[in-house]
Amino acid sequence: MTRTYRIGQIVPSSNTTMETEIPAMLRAREAVLPERFTFHSSRMRMHRVVKEELEAMNREGLRCAAELADARVDVMSTACLVAIMAMGFGHHRTVEQELAEVARANHCAAPVMTSAGALVEGLKALGAHRIALMAPYTRPLTELVVAYIEHEGIEVIDWRCFEIADNLEVGRRDPMRLVEDVRSLKTAGADVVVASACVQMPSLPAIRPIEEMLGIPTVSTAVCTVYGMLTRLGLMTAVPGAGALLEEGVR
Repeated sequence: MTRTYRIGQIVPSSNTTMETEIPAMLRAREAVLPERFTFHSSRMRMHRVVKEELEAMNREGLRCAAELADARVDVMSTACLVAIMAMGFGHHRTVEQELAEVARANHCAAPVMTSAGALVEGLKALGAHRIALMAPYTRPLTELVVAYIEHEGIEVIDWRCFEIADNLEVGRRDPMRLVEDVRSLKTAGADVVVASACVQMPSLPAIRPIEEMLGIPTVSTAVCTVYGMLTRLGLMTAVPGAGALLEEGVR
Protein backbone atom coordinates (compact mmCIF):
# COMPACT_ATOMS: atom_id res chain seq x y z
CA MET A 1 0.00 0.00 0.00
CA THR A 2 1.11 3.58 -0.72
CA ARG A 3 1.85 5.39 2.52
CA THR A 4 0.39 8.82 3.24
CA TYR A 5 2.45 11.25 5.34
CA ARG A 6 0.97 14.10 7.36
CA ILE A 7 2.92 17.36 6.97
CA GLY A 8 2.52 19.79 9.88
CA GLN A 9 3.46 23.46 9.76
CA ILE A 10 3.42 26.22 12.38
CA VAL A 11 2.53 29.22 10.24
CA PRO A 12 2.32 33.00 10.80
CA SER A 13 -1.34 34.01 10.51
CA SER A 14 -0.60 36.31 7.56
CA ASN A 15 1.53 33.76 5.69
CA THR A 16 -0.02 32.64 2.40
CA THR A 17 3.02 31.06 0.75
CA MET A 18 4.18 28.04 2.74
CA GLU A 19 0.72 26.47 2.49
CA THR A 20 0.93 26.82 -1.29
CA GLU A 21 4.59 26.20 -2.19
CA ILE A 22 5.16 23.22 0.14
CA PRO A 23 2.07 21.37 -1.20
CA ALA A 24 2.98 22.34 -4.78
CA MET A 25 6.40 20.72 -4.44
CA LEU A 26 5.10 17.58 -2.78
CA ARG A 27 2.27 17.25 -5.32
CA ALA A 28 4.91 17.42 -8.07
CA ARG A 29 6.77 14.66 -6.25
CA GLU A 30 3.59 12.56 -6.13
CA ALA A 31 3.57 12.58 -9.95
CA VAL A 32 6.82 10.58 -10.07
CA LEU A 33 7.02 8.73 -6.73
CA PRO A 34 4.49 6.64 -4.80
CA GLU A 35 4.22 8.45 -1.46
CA ARG A 36 1.27 10.73 -0.75
CA PHE A 37 0.98 13.75 1.56
CA THR A 38 -1.67 15.67 3.47
CA PHE A 39 -1.12 19.15 4.90
CA HIS A 40 -2.00 20.52 8.32
CA SER A 41 -1.29 23.91 9.90
CA SER A 42 -1.60 25.81 13.16
CA ARG A 43 -1.31 29.59 13.06
CA MET A 44 0.42 32.30 15.13
CA ARG A 45 -0.79 35.92 14.91
CA MET A 46 1.51 38.26 12.95
CA HIS A 47 0.86 41.08 10.46
CA ARG A 48 4.03 43.15 10.16
CA VAL A 49 7.54 41.78 9.92
CA VAL A 50 9.01 43.86 12.73
CA LYS A 51 10.88 42.56 15.75
CA GLU A 52 8.13 43.31 18.28
CA GLU A 53 5.53 41.29 16.36
CA LEU A 54 8.02 38.50 15.68
CA GLU A 55 8.78 38.17 19.38
CA ALA A 56 5.07 38.07 20.26
CA MET A 57 4.42 35.51 17.54
CA ASN A 58 7.21 33.22 18.77
CA ARG A 59 5.48 32.92 22.12
CA GLU A 60 2.56 31.18 20.40
CA GLY A 61 4.70 28.42 18.91
CA LEU A 62 4.34 26.00 21.79
CA ARG A 63 0.54 26.12 21.57
CA CYS A 64 0.76 25.42 17.85
CA ALA A 65 3.06 22.45 18.42
CA ALA A 66 0.53 20.96 20.84
CA GLU A 67 -2.28 21.43 18.31
CA LEU A 68 -0.32 19.75 15.52
CA ALA A 69 0.65 16.95 17.88
CA ASP A 70 -3.06 16.20 18.28
CA ALA A 71 -3.20 15.49 14.54
CA ARG A 72 -0.29 13.01 14.90
CA VAL A 73 1.61 14.63 12.05
CA ASP A 74 4.63 12.73 10.71
CA VAL A 75 6.90 15.79 10.56
CA MET A 76 6.48 19.23 12.12
CA SER A 77 8.15 22.45 10.98
CA THR A 78 7.94 26.13 11.74
CA ALA A 79 7.17 28.33 8.75
CA CYS A 80 8.91 31.58 9.66
CA LEU A 81 12.64 32.14 9.16
CA VAL A 82 13.28 35.68 10.34
CA ALA A 83 11.30 35.27 13.57
CA ILE A 84 13.88 32.73 14.69
CA MET A 85 17.03 34.22 13.18
CA ALA A 86 16.26 37.62 14.71
CA MET A 87 16.38 36.11 18.21
CA GLY A 88 20.09 35.30 18.24
CA PHE A 89 22.67 32.97 16.79
CA GLY A 90 21.77 29.28 16.80
CA HIS A 91 18.25 29.97 18.07
CA HIS A 92 16.70 27.43 15.69
CA ARG A 93 18.22 24.63 17.77
CA THR A 94 16.60 25.97 20.95
CA VAL A 95 13.22 26.31 19.24
CA GLU A 96 13.39 22.82 17.77
CA GLN A 97 14.11 21.34 21.19
CA GLU A 98 11.29 23.29 22.87
CA LEU A 99 8.75 22.36 20.21
CA ALA A 100 9.83 18.71 20.28
CA GLU A 101 9.32 18.59 24.05
CA VAL A 102 5.76 19.85 23.61
CA ALA A 103 5.10 17.35 20.82
CA ARG A 104 6.37 14.47 22.94
CA ALA A 105 4.30 15.62 25.93
CA ASN A 106 1.27 15.40 23.66
CA HIS A 107 2.08 11.89 22.44
CA CYS A 108 3.47 12.83 19.02
CA ALA A 109 6.81 11.32 17.98
CA ALA A 110 7.22 13.39 14.80
CA PRO A 111 10.63 14.90 14.08
CA VAL A 112 10.53 18.67 14.62
CA MET A 113 12.41 21.20 12.49
CA THR A 114 12.43 24.91 11.67
CA SER A 115 12.54 26.69 8.35
CA ALA A 116 15.51 28.67 9.69
CA GLY A 117 17.47 25.52 10.39
CA ALA A 118 16.31 24.02 7.10
CA LEU A 119 17.86 26.84 5.08
CA VAL A 120 21.23 26.30 6.75
CA GLU A 121 20.89 22.52 6.35
CA GLY A 122 19.99 22.80 2.67
CA LEU A 123 22.90 25.10 1.92
CA LYS A 124 25.31 22.73 3.62
CA ALA A 125 23.83 19.77 1.74
CA LEU A 126 24.82 21.56 -1.48
CA GLY A 127 28.32 22.16 -0.12
CA ALA A 128 27.83 25.92 -0.06
CA HIS A 129 30.63 27.99 1.43
CA ARG A 130 29.75 31.30 -0.25
CA ILE A 131 26.22 32.41 -1.14
CA ALA A 132 24.25 35.41 -2.40
CA LEU A 133 20.69 35.97 -1.22
CA MET A 134 17.53 38.02 -1.63
CA ALA A 135 14.98 38.82 1.08
CA PRO A 136 11.88 41.01 1.39
CA TYR A 137 12.71 42.28 4.89
CA THR A 138 13.76 45.69 6.12
CA ARG A 139 17.50 46.27 6.09
CA PRO A 140 18.03 45.76 9.86
CA LEU A 141 16.21 42.41 9.83
CA THR A 142 18.05 41.31 6.68
CA GLU A 143 21.36 42.14 8.35
CA LEU A 144 20.37 39.86 11.24
CA VAL A 145 19.60 37.05 8.78
CA VAL A 146 22.93 37.53 7.00
CA ALA A 147 24.82 37.51 10.31
CA TYR A 148 22.96 34.37 11.43
CA ILE A 149 23.88 32.48 8.28
CA GLU A 150 27.49 33.60 8.49
CA HIS A 151 27.62 32.45 12.12
CA GLU A 152 26.69 29.00 10.78
CA GLY A 153 29.87 29.05 8.70
CA ILE A 154 28.51 30.19 5.33
CA GLU A 155 29.79 33.46 3.86
CA VAL A 156 27.20 35.79 2.33
CA ILE A 157 29.08 37.58 -0.45
CA ASP A 158 26.15 39.80 -1.50
CA TRP A 159 22.52 40.36 -0.59
CA ARG A 160 19.45 42.40 -1.51
CA CYS A 161 16.46 43.35 0.61
CA PHE A 162 13.20 44.84 -0.62
CA GLU A 163 12.17 46.73 2.55
CA ILE A 164 8.64 45.28 2.80
CA ALA A 165 7.29 45.21 6.36
CA ASP A 166 3.67 44.23 5.58
CA ASN A 167 3.63 40.42 5.47
CA LEU A 168 0.57 40.24 3.22
CA GLU A 169 2.32 42.49 0.73
CA VAL A 170 5.33 40.17 0.79
CA GLY A 171 3.07 37.25 -0.10
CA ARG A 172 1.54 39.13 -3.04
CA ARG A 173 4.91 39.81 -4.68
CA ASP A 174 5.20 38.32 -8.18
CA PRO A 175 7.80 35.52 -7.86
CA MET A 176 9.03 36.06 -11.42
CA ARG A 177 10.29 39.52 -10.46
CA LEU A 178 13.14 37.66 -8.77
CA VAL A 179 14.52 36.68 -12.17
CA GLU A 180 15.19 40.36 -12.83
CA ASP A 181 16.09 41.19 -9.21
CA VAL A 182 18.88 38.65 -9.20
CA ARG A 183 20.65 40.47 -12.03
CA SER A 184 21.66 43.18 -9.54
CA LEU A 185 23.14 40.60 -7.18
CA LYS A 186 26.87 39.85 -7.28
CA THR A 187 26.89 36.11 -7.82
CA ALA A 188 30.42 35.57 -9.19
CA GLY A 189 32.08 33.14 -6.81
CA ALA A 190 28.83 32.11 -5.14
CA ASP A 191 28.25 28.38 -4.67
CA VAL A 192 24.49 28.85 -4.23
CA VAL A 193 21.94 31.63 -4.76
CA VAL A 194 19.09 31.93 -2.26
CA ALA A 195 16.21 33.36 -4.28
CA SER A 196 14.08 33.88 -1.17
CA ALA A 197 15.55 33.88 2.33
CA CYS A 198 11.97 34.11 3.54
CA VAL A 199 9.07 31.69 3.79
CA GLN A 200 6.51 34.29 2.69
CA MET A 201 8.15 35.78 -0.43
CA PRO A 202 6.98 33.53 -3.30
CA SER A 203 9.80 32.15 -5.41
CA LEU A 204 9.08 28.61 -6.59
CA PRO A 205 8.39 29.45 -10.29
CA ALA A 206 11.65 31.44 -10.41
CA ILE A 207 14.01 28.80 -8.98
CA ARG A 208 14.73 26.93 -12.19
CA PRO A 209 14.88 30.05 -14.45
CA ILE A 210 17.42 31.67 -12.11
CA GLU A 211 19.42 28.47 -11.91
CA GLU A 212 19.50 28.11 -15.69
CA MET A 213 20.32 31.79 -16.25
CA LEU A 214 23.20 31.89 -13.77
CA GLY A 215 24.44 28.31 -13.95
CA ILE A 216 24.46 28.29 -10.11
CA PRO A 217 22.36 26.03 -7.84
CA THR A 218 19.43 28.07 -6.57
CA VAL A 219 17.25 27.45 -3.52
CA SER A 220 14.64 29.15 -1.35
CA THR A 221 13.69 28.66 2.27
CA ALA A 222 10.62 26.72 1.10
CA VAL A 223 12.75 24.42 -1.08
CA CYS A 224 15.10 23.78 1.84
CA THR A 225 12.13 23.12 4.12
CA VAL A 226 10.85 20.40 1.78
CA TYR A 227 14.36 18.93 1.68
CA GLY A 228 14.41 18.85 5.49
CA MET A 229 10.95 17.29 5.68
CA LEU A 230 11.75 14.52 3.21
CA THR A 231 15.07 13.82 4.91
CA ARG A 232 13.40 13.44 8.29
CA LEU A 233 10.74 11.18 6.81
CA GLY A 234 13.47 8.96 5.37
CA LEU A 235 12.29 9.60 1.82
CA MET A 236 14.15 10.34 -1.40
CA THR A 237 14.69 14.10 -1.63
CA ALA A 238 13.31 14.31 -5.13
CA VAL A 239 10.98 17.01 -6.48
CA PRO A 240 10.78 17.83 -10.21
CA GLY A 241 11.26 21.48 -11.15
CA ALA A 242 12.40 22.70 -7.73
CA GLY A 243 16.09 23.21 -8.43
CA ALA A 244 19.34 21.38 -7.75
CA LEU A 245 18.76 20.57 -4.08
CA LEU A 246 15.64 18.52 -4.84
CA GLU A 247 16.21 17.30 -8.37
CA GLU A 248 19.07 14.86 -7.90
CA GLY A 249 16.66 12.01 -7.29
CA VAL A 250 14.56 12.63 -10.41
CA ARG A 251 17.28 13.05 -13.03
